[in-house]
Amino acid sequence: MSGLEDFARLVPGDHGLCVVSTLRADGTIQSSVVNAGVLAHPVTGAQVVGLVAVGGTRKVANLRARPRANVVVRAGWEWAAAEGPVDLAGPDDPLPGVDDERLRLLLREIFTAAGGTHDDWPTYDRTMAEERRVAVLLTPERISGNRSS
Repeated sequence: MSGLEDFARLVPGDHGLCVVSTLRADGTIQSSVVNAGVLAHPVTGAQVVGLVAVGGTRKVANLRARPRANVVVRAGWEWAAAEGPVDLAGPDDPLPGVDDERLRLLLREIFTAAGGTHDDWPTYDRTMAEERRVAVLLTPERISGNRSS
């Protein structure tokens, strides 16, 4: 799993809540709380950390300009971090190999990988499209943590 076993194991510990950090143009760090999980990249099949971001947010602008991020997950005192380049897939961020239908399914896959459930997928799909949601797929180059067990 590309070393993401500990990351994936911790995701259910706090509802998939993670901190994602991106770089601003001035080199400072911008962080926010998101839901993230581990899944297969839709094009390469490699295991990645995925999250969904609202289109037009600061983090998306940062990732378009500087496509690297760090995502940290924690459960209790245990944590794992993944850092690396990101691919974006969304209505304003075409990713070769991901058409509109594949994007719709990918957003669902990320949501469920982060521990989410939904009883009305058509409404979920409509909201994702209206908010121009973007799939953020981080390929880990560096993984760290403090596995205690």
